[in-house]
Amino acid sequence: MKTRAAEAQWTPDRVRSRVAELGKWFHNINLKGVQTAPDHFLGDYPAFKWRTFEKSIPADLHGRTVLDVGCNAGFYSLEMKKRGADLVVAIDYDDEYLAQARFAAEVNGVEIDFRRMSVYEVGKLGRKFDLVLFMGVAYHLRHPLLALDLLHEYAVGDMFVFQSLLRGSPVADRVDPDYPFSETAVFDREGYPRLHFVEERYANDPTNWWIPNLACAEAMLRSSGFAILDHPEQEVFVCKRVETSDWARRASAELLRSLKGTSR
Repeated sequence: MKTRAAEAQWTPDRVRSRVAELGKWFHNINLKGVQTAPDHFLGDYPAFKWRTFEKSIPADLHGRTVLDVGCNAGFYSLEMKKRGADLVVAIDYDDEYLAQARFAAEVNGVEIDFRRMSVYEVGKLGRKFDLVLFMGVAYHLRHPLLALDLLHEYAVGDMFVFQSLLRGSPVADRVDPDYPFSETAVFDREGYPRLHFVEERYANDPTNWWIPNLACAEAMLRSSGFAILDHPEQEVFVCKRVETSDWARRASAELLRSLKGTSR
């Protein structure tokens, strides 16, 4: 196969040279013994993160389809192919990351469908996937709840894996479905859902816009139609697609119609 022939031509020295040419890597991937980001400030990232939740993902993905949203250099896409996924589509809006991801796939001799696309465009894919990965993307978005609604509507067929940077309280209080207008104290509780807005930068990154606390991450997932099945790691939630509440469904449908330019 073409992919295997391409894999064979990459000696460690050629890999090392090409890794350097492709710029700074955020994913540390082992390519024929060459680490793409050996000095990553988080350590062996995202491999150490993957090890904390890999048992929550089916070990055998044969016959299944996967969408990797915000794939970066393709670490998770490669792991899905290792588990035998029939189809892996990986999207990102950064051309440099996509170039790295295509190279990593070539060196590994696997076929992954990489596309330059934002999460807000997932409807253009025209299909739903058995498994959707949404790793480290939400807090880089100005409109994170919209992204979750779009994924629920157009991309997630069954399983959804969500990971986000979290800040604030690690406690998630039980919140009543309604409160009277006079109630104000609930908003000061440590475990009330909060989405922290970053006006300028956080960690010197201008793309960090919204950072939830634990309660907020859980609430946003539930509100968008994702039932949390497992929480294997502090930042990772393994979910199943379910129907949203009538109110959330109507609010989402209204917005999606307006984005399509259609009338009510």
